[in-house]
Amino acid sequence: MLKVVNLHGFYGKSHVLHGVNFEVGDGEIVALLGRNGSGRSTTAKAIMGMVDATGNVDWQGRNVVGKKAYEIAHLGLGYVPENRDIFPTLTVHQNLMLGEKRGKKNGRWSFDDMYQLFPRLKERQHTEAGVLSGGEQQMLTLCRSLMGDPDLIIIDEPTEGLAPKIVELVGQYLKALKTRGISVLLIEQKLTIAMDISDRVLVMGHGSIVFDGTPQALRDNSYIRKEWLEV
Repeated sequence: MLKVVNLHGFYGKSHVLHGVNFEVGDGEIVALLGRNGSGRSTTAKAIMGMVDATGNVDWQGRNVVGKKAYEIAHLGLGYVPENRDIFPTLTVHQNLMLGEKRGKKNGRWSFDDMYQLFPRLKERQHTEAGVLSGGEQQMLTLCRSLMGDPDLIIIDEPTEGLAPKIVELVGQYLKALKTRGISVLLIEQKLTIAMDISDRVLVMGHGSIVFDGTPQALRDNSYIRKEWLEV
């Protein structure tokens, strides 16, 4: 489904990604792990056309490197950024409406689905998004991206700063995506949730992939954990 080959990413003259290679298959949850500054978020932005990049990002047989972010999104790639880009003066429901893809009928997700996943959003559907708690804003950002009916969704640090109960909800949300056949590239700092829900894990260090395997293989590989993950 998604195949990244020799991807290089740049911020101006700063060369951040150095030949990134990995794949995400149909209905697969793949976690991208690594320390802060290892290049995980830059990888997501390079895939989505938000930073300068070279190489190949093959999305369903088509190289999307060089395309605009909105063009890539219309091809069925969803992206949930780390900074929870909600529209603060619009209500919860209006934010969800903005996520809908124009002209697309019979999508996999409805407003009712969103409110069933996160009942708290249903309770606050007429509330301005700017007054929501951090956890509620994260729920809203996740759901708004789903309303665009992506085939693969890239989620950057969805549990950052959230209470344990909300982290658990996010885990359930990600599992729900898989049951609907949606692939997930999860960028995550917390090893527990990543190892629990992922089919495969990638570890990034210094702008390249240093490990690609199952969660159990990572548990068994003390060198990779100590060298690239543990503080």
